[in-house]
Amino acid sequence: MKVLLFNGSPRANGCTYTALSEIAEILGAESIETEILHAGNKPVRDCIGCGGCVGKGKCVFADDFVNEWIAKAETADGFVFGTPVYYAHPSGRILSVMDRMFYAAVGNFAQKPAAVIASARRGGTTAALDAIVKHLTISQMPVISSTYWNMVHGNTPEETRRDAEGMQTMRNLARNMAWILKCIEAGKQAGINAPQAERGARTNFIR
Repeated sequence: MKVLLFNGSPRANGCTYTALSEIAEILGAESIETEILHAGNKPVRDCIGCGGCVGKGKCVFADDFVNEWIAKAETADGFVFGTPVYYAHPSGRILSVMDRMFYAAVGNFAQKPAAVIASARRGGTTAALDAIVKHLTISQMPVISSTYWNMVHGNTPEETRRDAEGMQTMRNLARNMAWILKCIEAGKQAGINAPQAERGARTNFIR
């Protein structure tokens, strides 16, 4: 089993990475492979709603890393999406990346467990979490929770590591992720398959 951890911060080894690394360490102890993917600090395109990805499983824009991440997601078993907080919301780059990945290849994510985490100096974490968890809940993904909201606080990696409850929350999140992944695997071995969703009904409010 493998979990991909997406670092939506422009800083490769900052506070968001510190929280994701804590999760990855516990998952590794649970014999689950991990990979942390960094969004970097180079320009990332936003989704333009062109529909060009429909039926292709990849975004029409091929000049950044998004299609590479989509390909990795196809064989992954679970996900953690991490973001720093800017003006009480997620980073623009993680929103752009998630919009494009989920529009182009939602099948690579559907019905796989996932968590979202936020890192902030002080405030805005709950609003940031709320914004990106919606990608999960519209995609039939079991949402992994913890013993507090999935957030850490600190202005530097060192301060983040000193957030004892925040880091504890990350570790408990990881254990919950490992448990759900193992339950899903046991269910598959017992012949329990994912449910088939109904499709076709769309209600327009303006007629």
